[in-house]
Amino acid sequence: MTASANPLDATILKIEAARAALGYVEDGMRLGIGSGSTAEELVKLLAERVAGGLKITGVPTSERTAALCQKLGVPLSSLDETPELDLTIDGADEIDHDLALIKGGGGALLREKIVAAASARMLVIADRSKLVETLGRFPLPIEVNRFGLESTRLAIGRAASALGLSGALTLRTRDAVPFVTDGGHFIVDASFGRIPDPRALSGALHAIPGVVEHGLFLGMASAAILAGPDGIEKLARAT
Repeated sequence: MTASANPLDATILKIEAARAALGYVEDGMRLGIGSGSTAEELVKLLAERVAGGLKITGVPTSERTAALCQKLGVPLSSLDETPELDLTIDGADEIDHDLALIKGGGGALLREKIVAAASARMLVIADRSKLVETLGRFPLPIEVNRFGLESTRLAIGRAASALGLSGALTLRTRDAVPFVTDGGHFIVDASFGRIPDPRALSGALHAIPGVVEHGLFLGMASAAILAGPDGIEKLARAT
């Protein structure tokens, strides 16, 4: 497989990562189905397998994923109906060599984290450009309550400053109005740059009442499939 930096080749890499992930899906699985462009390629391939007789119960991490699954005939359940899952397959905006992630570029980070936490395993699929030495190149999405937005944003800035981090805290918008998540919240995108201690930042953000959740997924992914110009690379978390 060869690829260059153009949208077509990026799509090919996403498809290859999704295809490799299907090898982890077994008949009868309770499967968390992620959100984002790579996860959408997974849904398309999964639908073909379902049409061929594969039996799975899918739990989607976003309304968009749910709509695509319904359109393509992938059987779905809710997390209330199926509260324990065998495997979640999802994408990532960044991943480091320890399988720590930044997620939430698509705005579904809260549901993605809830579904991943309900799963025995989490498999990440992405193109290799998402692999980084240190998290933070991609702005960190922070889902916040609408009430007290400015107070919460100030508190985020103070918490970051205490950890030696700084950068713009930008309210995400779409079509010139604030972006609203499936849970009815806003997202602040924090351009901290390099995050040397993700766990400390995670704890500091969780201590802020207005923060609903953040896009640092730490200790959740058990394996990753990365597709690059030279083929598929698999990473596994040390046990």
